[in-house]
Amino acid sequence: MARAFQRLTALKVARLKAPGLYADGGGLYLQIKAAGARSWVFRYRTGGRKTPRDMGLGSLESVSLGEARAKAADKRNLILDGHDPIDTRKRDRLAAALDVSKAVTFKECAEAYIAAHREGWRNDKHAAQWTTTLEAYTFPKIGKLPVRDVDAGAVLKVLEQKCDDLEGKPTLWSGKTETASRVRGRIEAILDWAKVRQYRAGENPARWRGNLEHSLPKRAKMQKVKHHAALRYAETGAFMDDLRRQEGVAARALEFVILTATRTSETIGARWSEIDLDKGLWAIPADRIKAGKEHRVPLSAPALAIVKQQAKTKEVEFVFPGGKHGKALSTNALLALLKRMKRADLTAHGFRSTFRDWAAEQTNYARDVAEMALAHTIGDKVEAAYRRGDLFDKRQRMMEEWAKFCGTIAKSGNVVAINRKGP
Repeated sequence: MARAFQRLTALKVARLKAPGLYADGGGLYLQIKAAGARSWVFRYRTGGRKTPRDMGLGSLESVSLGEARAKAADKRNLILDGHDPIDTRKRDRLAAALDVSKAVTFKECAEAYIAAHREGWRNDKHAAQWTTTLEAYTFPKIGKLPVRDVDAGAVLKVLEQKCDDLEGKPTLWSGKTETASRVRGRIEAILDWAKVRQYRAGENPARWRGNLEHSLPKRAKMQKVKHHAALRYAETGAFMDDLRRQEGVAARALEFVILTATRTSETIGARWSEIDLDKGLWAIPADRIKAGKEHRVPLSAPALAIVKQQAKTKEVEFVFPGGKHGKALSTNALLALLKRMKRADLTAHGFRSTFRDWAAEQTNYARDVAEMALAHTIGDKVEAAYRRGDLFDKRQRMMEEWAKFCGTIAKSGNVVAINRKGP
């Protein structure tokens, strides 16, 4: 009579190569697939099932015949006790995962999220901003909380915390609405990441639409739009005349900001490797542009003259070096310059608005030409998909006219007209 159990031997198992199922008895099988992979399978029926269930017990390389028999015996005992082996294993794994998730804190998930996304962000400054806001406002409140336990109440605890540095100590949401909105979005992203990693389950309590919008006033009602202080374009010539009398790198940098209509960070971060003096071209790389796309800036004659003047004392990689060797000029240097000029009412960034107003009211250049000069992203996705060029030639002519305008001092409050019809 054939044995019901232990039909296989170690030698027979070693010799078996043909695809198929080879019974050892008691529901244990050696499974050999067409590709040659060999593994152990426990086949059983429970609860009146008509079709059997197959449960993997591991590969032959990692589980010996004796170990497979011991595992199969454990599964048979579960069945005798009224348990389904596969369902039991699923519950055990889920319980183990939940135990692990209890130990994973929100702070640990946040740090893992930042590490995973750091290389995909435009620059290190973006990662630093994430870390700074989370350390300042989030970790003190919910950093040690298991991420699985972060609920709407915990999120609101962050957003409604008192801000000691604001008069009257209003909440983060009411006193620093822009910052609070970014914090909320970052919490939402981290919790989504944690859910994918199976550290938590359920809906995201930091989601705004259909969730927090019912607990907090809208940003539009809390936040007053603050525009950068800008000079009226009619006063540009007089200001530039005063600016050109100022000495120092900061004065030349501010003059360059105005002539190129670029952002302060783009100018003070300008490197010699980005400048082509022969072509009068400044190519700002994508990682230094807000839109994330390389921006070619045509340099007008006055702007090019500034670069050539800076080249005479070129010592480091930056066109506008700061006080510390190897470092670029700081933004504070431009603010300090404006204060010395008794124009603390202005900001360097505000001159982009000055340029935009001049282009709209004093020229006939198309709106897109001015927008591209400012490196603004085209809002219409369809239009952006078809727009391949950067209108460089038209922008080059426009920036020469802007430079000429900047060198013209208004008389009796009226700007000297420029006889030019833009394309």
